[in-house]
Amino acid sequence: MIIVTEDTLLNPQILEVRQLPRRFVDRVSVWPRRASPGVIARLLIEMQLLRYAAWLAPLVVVALIWRQSALPLSQAPILMIILVGFMELRVLRAPPAQRAKMDRDAAARVQDLLRVQGRAALTRIAAGRGMQAGALRLVVEQSPLRLLPPLTFVTVQAEDPPRVVDLDEAERAVLAEELFQGALTERALHSANTAEDEFLREVELDARGVSAHARLAAALG
Repeated sequence: MIIVTEDTLLNPQILEVRQLPRRFVDRVSVWPRRASPGVIARLLIEMQLLRYAAWLAPLVVVALIWRQSALPLSQAPILMIILVGFMELRVLRAPPAQRAKMDRDAAARVQDLLRVQGRAALTRIAAGRGMQAGALRLVVEQSPLRLLPPLTFVTVQAEDPPRVVDLDEAERAVLAEELFQGALTERALHSANTAEDEFLREVELDARGVSAHARLAAALG
């Protein structure tokens, strides 16, 4: 899980919002601060140009080894398109026939958990900020690519004006503590999203609904 906010990014300019929800996958490159080599590698895989180059690399190798094949290969763009399309649409993404066989009831249970645990996180954040009005949106977006560790971007977004909320360290800790726990894992959410072919989820909380108990707990620390 990558919590996306100004303090966690090397390129916070990508947080500019024109409309909600702010999306990141296939829109902008997210570069977190202090990212591990594994996270950096996963983010690089997300770049389409690099993936296309990887799919076409075998054709380049063939052309270098068997030079007589170089000219026919260079004149066969359809072969390249088929190769890239197969890898992108049939290997890295679940085709419709496979999605149809997935457990929709299990997917619905995962989405219920996301709503419950997401609201718990937003409640603590709203109470900690002393919000009396307005709404917060927890936006959880995943890459659709499978056969790889799930790539999950988590933001808190708000309206008036539309923005990605700047979260401090304590609020980021709340998200880490509340969101993915128990049966709700990033991989479980990715399976549910794949089954429904929807990779962006929102949980909304109206600050007026934050209980007095939650506000007292926040005040007591």
